[in-house]
Amino acid sequence: MNFTLNAEQQLLQDSVRRFVDKDYSFETRTALVKARMPSSAPHWRTLADNGWLAAALPESCGGLGGSIVDTVLIAQQLGRGLVLEPFLGGAVLAAQTLLAAGTQAQCEQWLPALADGSRKFALAYSEAASRGFAEPVALVATPTPEGYALNGCKTLVCGGADADGFIVSVRAADAEGITLVLVEADAPGLARRVLPLHDGSFAAELTFSSVQVSRDSVLGEPGNGLAALQHGLAHATAALGAELVGAMERAIEITADYLKMRKQFGVPIGSFQALQHRMADMAAELELARSMLYALLASLENDDAPARQLAVSQARSVIGRAARFVCGQAIQLHGGIGMTEEYQVGHFYKRAVVADILFGSSDAHDAACAAQLQQDLLQKDYQA
Repeated sequence: MNFTLNAEQQLLQDSVRRFVDKDYSFETRTALVKARMPSSAPHWRTLADNGWLAAALPESCGGLGGSIVDTVLIAQQLGRGLVLEPFLGGAVLAAQTLLAAGTQAQCEQWLPALADGSRKFALAYSEAASRGFAEPVALVATPTPEGYALNGCKTLVCGGADADGFIVSVRAADAEGITLVLVEADAPGLARRVLPLHDGSFAAELTFSSVQVSRDSVLGEPGNGLAALQHGLAHATAALGAELVGAMERAIEITADYLKMRKQFGVPIGSFQALQHRMADMAAELELARSMLYALLASLENDDAPARQLAVSQARSVIGRAARFVCGQAIQLHGGIGMTEEYQVGHFYKRAVVADILFGSSDAHDAACAAQLQQDLLQKDYQA
């Protein structure tokens, strides 16, 4: 896989960085957090007007025909500014799951509205027992003459605070496997509780009480939703990894500037060898995370499904831990000021902590990698 950016990708990266630098200052973000706004309509409009929501969607569905690389470039720059807009939950997770699950007619019906920003969808798949993975699914879809009646709960719906539609994973009584259905946010019997998260962003908890959906709301074929879920989660994991890489980059830049400015004993503390070693450790963790992101992108493009799932878990674990280390060290090197709400560097650590509970924690993905390794070893012993 060629990781050298072409001219169009370089322009895309530069345009998102200009937006973050000029229109999304830390003060602007702080005002949005204090106002407890899940997103800003003007900023969401900017993302849509620049084509960033449509970057990785096919042209037949209102997109620009890009790839996961375009998604990663956008997410990385948004991560540098700790942008609160639900790009990850709506433009990546929900859109890519819909693209993988829906029929051609369904994609052409719903994806253009996601691409132009006129509608916001969120993927409601996570449950208490799933730990952020696609399975298990306990929400029940009982067949009715018109379609299905949904009963159950979904937790930590990324981008769900102001979504006007949800893609919901269910267990349909008349089909094996996972089924994906589209549910309007104002459907009778659907209750949404907005959850403020530690980093200033929002998620949602959904409760379904005999929510009626038609059979036309089923995306694709009943029982065939697992592969689409894994596709959407793989793209979202790559985008989240890129966001954290961008956050680590910016945290290191802010810390390096502070060490050059802050003086003790009459000299900049950046001249102290012990602090230089800690900055070197941070830079090494950043490059390890970046390499793991590249490995995930290569796997998504070249590998079969089992290998992709293993790469997803590996990347999720490595990048998540690296982000917590780098952003935590940035606070340590700042001292007391790094702990204050008014200073930016601490907010990068908050984002790293929250990110570690999205799509499965680092520990959970370590366990998944260990289980896969054990399975591979048993298979080799059996073949021998």
